[in-house]
Amino acid sequence: MTQKIWFITGVSTGFGRAIANAAIAAGDTVVGTLRNEEQRKAFDNVAPGRTHGVILDVTDNAKIHPTVDRVEREIGPIDVLVNNAGYGHEGTFEESSLEDLRRQFDVNVFGAVAVTQAVLPHMRQRRAGRIINITSMGGLITLPSLSFYHGSKFALEGLSEALGKEVKGFGIFVTAVEPGSFRTDWAGRSMNRAPRRIADYDALIDPLREKRLAMSGKQLGDPAKLGEAVVKIANAENPPAHLLLGSDARTLVDRKLSDLRAEYDAWNDLTLSTDFNDKASAGNSWA
Repeated sequence: MTQKIWFITGVSTGFGRAIANAAIAAGDTVVGTLRNEEQRKAFDNVAPGRTHGVILDVTDNAKIHPTVDRVEREIGPIDVLVNNAGYGHEGTFEESSLEDLRRQFDVNVFGAVAVTQAVLPHMRQRRAGRIINITSMGGLITLPSLSFYHGSKFALEGLSEALGKEVKGFGIFVTAVEPGSFRTDWAGRSMNRAPRRIADYDALIDPLREKRLAMSGKQLGDPAKLGEAVVKIANAENPPAHLLLGSDARTLVDRKLSDLRAEYDAWNDLTLSTDFNDKASAGNSWA
C-alpha cells in the first residue's frame, strides 16, 4: 500500500485521535484539526514530520478553503478526508432550544459539508480519494432525549450516501461510519445537556440520563480498534457506503430494520392505494 495523506477533523481526543494513531501506525501522514496552539504543537510532536496540526474550527467557513488549499500546497494531496468533528446534544425535543439545534447542525452537518466541499475539487481533479464521515448508529436508530443529535446524524447519513453516488465515477468513495457505544468522552465531557424543566418527562428521561452518565468510560467499543477499522476501509479496493462498528450498533440497527419492515408490511395496502391507475403513469417510477 502506498503512503497516504489524511485530513482528519478533531484529533485532540476520541475517534479523531484513535483514527490518527492508526493511520500513523500504518506509516501514513496525518493532518489534524485542533482548537488551540497548545494542542497543535502537541500533535506535531506525535510523529514529527508525519503529523501536522492545523488550528481550525469547522464552523468557521471563511478559514476552511484556505486551510485545505494550504495543506494541498505545502504538505501534499489529501488522499483521505475524515469528517470526525462533532458532539452530542442530550435533551428532550420540547426542552431543547432552536439555538441548540442550530449549533448541533452547524458542527455535525454544516461543518462536515464545508470541509468536504473544500477537499472535493482536489480529489475530483485527481480522480481519486476517500471521504469518511463519522456518523453514528444514531444516524440510523433513535433513542429518547437525543432527537437533535439524531437529526444531525440522519442528515449526515443522507448527505454521505447521495454524495457517494455522485462521485463514484470520479474514483472517489464515500463511507458513513456508524459507531455504537465507544469509550470516548461523547457521553461525558463532550455532551451538551439541556436543562430539565418539564416534570412530565421525568420518569422517562431522568433514568436515561443517569444511565448514560454511569456508562461513560465503560462502553463496549474500543476506540483503537475503530481507528484500525477506518484505516482498513481507507485501503479497501471497494469500501462500503455504510459501516456499522460495534456489536450494540449491529443489534440495534437490525432491530430497527425488522421493526420498519413489520410496520411497512402492516400498512402495505394503504401504501399501495395512493397511485393513479391510468396509462399516463405507467412506468413512471423511481424504482
